[in-house]
Amino acid sequence: QVQLVESGGGLVQAGGSLRLSCAASGRTFSSYTMGWLRQAPGKEREFVAAISWSGGTTYYADSVKGRFTISRDNAKNTVYLQMNSLKPEDTAVYYCAADPSYNGTGVYWGQGTQVTVSS
Repeated sequence: QVQLVESGGGLVQAGGSLRLSCAASGRTFSSYTMGWLRQAPGKEREFVAAISWSGGTTYYADSVKGRFTISRDNAKNTVYLQMNSLKPEDTAVYYCAADPSYNGTGVYWGQGTQVTVSS
């Protein structure tokens, strides 16, 4: 089992940046594809980004491609999401997930961290 704790959310102006972190517990962290999901008010949870267990392959939703970068440090059991050029439509609760899917689910996910982008 993997437990995930997100941090780094907050309030930022449009055009700004934030870096989310996800600390994972569990000896099997490095074997999982890890990723981020998000859920905006009144909307379903959606896929944002994912990274393979080795870090060699990354996947992004079209809405964030070119603005967000996912990375991981297996030695620290941590996955990151660097978010640049933020837009008000990026406002959501962001969830770290193990084995995320394009339909917005995962095998495990954390409690989430709020990201609010003001216009």
